[in-house]
Amino acid sequence: MKQTWGEKVFYGVNYVILSLAALSCLLPLIHLVALSLSSGEAITLGKVGLWPVDPTWEAYRKLIQGTDIMNALRNSLVITVVGTALNMVFTVLAAYPLAKKHFYARRGLTLAIVFTMLFTAGLIPNYMLAKTLGLVNTYGALWLPGLVSAYNMLILRSFFENIPEELEEAARIDGCGEWRIIGQIVLPLSLPAIATVSLFYGVNHWNSFFNVLMYINDSTKFNLSVLVQNMIQSQSLLAEMAQLDPEAFTQLTPESIKSAGVLVMVVPMLIVYPFLQKYFVKGALIGSIKG
Repeated sequence: MKQTWGEKVFYGVNYVILSLAALSCLLPLIHLVALSLSSGEAITLGKVGLWPVDPTWEAYRKLIQGTDIMNALRNSLVITVVGTALNMVFTVLAAYPLAKKHFYARRGLTLAIVFTMLFTAGLIPNYMLAKTLGLVNTYGALWLPGLVSAYNMLILRSFFENIPEELEEAARIDGCGEWRIIGQIVLPLSLPAIATVSLFYGVNHWNSFFNVLMYINDSTKFNLSVLVQNMIQSQSLLAEMAQLDPEAFTQLTPESIKSAGVLVMVVPMLIVYPFLQKYFVKGALIGSIKG
């Protein structure tokens, strides 16, 4: 259909606003890339904008050699992968029974879970509980307290409720039990919701900062968020790097090292996101029921 003049203006204004919003997110990231790849002299003179000046990989080389960033990267991967896997297992196991209308405790348990979204014990009781359970200075303190997010559980429960009961009834007639129904019917049909909730959990674990500072005392167990924050706030780390190789460090500036560290923390999530994005718009039940 031919668009009216008003519709053209409306869509044009939307495109302009969305483009400006996208640029406001993209341009700072491009500037960080330019800073991390530019020479120290160019950065000092203020010549770096959105394109690297005198490109060099020295900042990344010094970041890897002079800091504990590779160990922090491994810690972040462990925290994110294991934590997200645990979150998804227990969130699915909580959401699936609550999506069944014949489950007698459905309403009461749902209200109890929603209650936790409104009222929490607080910081000090949570820390005392983790200390009593022996979780302090272990990654269990990062995984177990938030094992199931009430918000994410409600998302999955609502999604499971929309799966036709006829599919499960047909599976039971064929002799399938509950575990087989979950694994071969419910989860494959729920990939959009599973991918979305997994991304929520993954980003939360990857960017975990305050919980790591509160529960982890051993610096060798710090993740990327804490290490990069320490680099940004503390000049002592950069001074130690300068002592390792003074001549090479004169070619760099603290801004280039910090920018490289921030990019190392941000890029992994940017790489993972496109692989999950296709599930956000894909219909969960397309082709599942005929007639």
